[in-house]
Amino acid sequence: MGKLSFAMNVSLDGYVAAPGDDLGWSVPSDELFQWWSDRVGATGLALYGRRLWEGMSSHWPTADEQPGVTPAHVEYAQRWRAMPKVVFSSTISEVAWNARLCAGDAVAEIARLKAEDGGDMDIAGATLAASAMRAGLIDEYILVTAPVLVGGGKPFFTALDSWVNLKLVETRTFSGGLLLSRYETRG
Repeated sequence: MGKLSFAMNVSLDGYVAAPGDDLGWSVPSDELFQWWSDRVGATGLALYGRRLWEGMSSHWPTADEQPGVTPAHVEYAQRWRAMPKVVFSSTISEVAWNARLCAGDAVAEIARLKAEDGGDMDIAGATLAASAMRAGLIDEYILVTAPVLVGGGKPFFTALDSWVNLKLVETRTFSGGLLLSRYETRG
């Protein structure tokens, strides 16, 4: 059975995007960017919601071909293209870059994927993660908290019907005052 992790940059007040889907506050340092790149390189399968997929797929497929690109961005782009992905959407008709589309029941498909012996998975996109969170499918939460208050936007956590007990398993600081906190769910 694979472990499902939800990992994103988050503001101190709990948002993954400020109003208007503004991500300008979450530009990673070189050190944090390398941490994200290593995570992508180690991911067995990434699960994307449509909106985050559209943002990632509009940039990373050709990011390593842009003028002045850094070696770190070349590495990330290559890792991102190679990483197997499932995109959950009922509004798009095709995906590329080592991805397949799932237009059906996201929660049922995520549960099926977890039951397989396919390794660990990351879920990306707050809306998709909220569905998995409410269904009790997320095994690990990884927050990279930025020292900024954005005042609203897209929250990292969704409203839940019951408590989810967590165990802190790792903390790490990055330059710029960013704090990584990794929690596992406890049954």
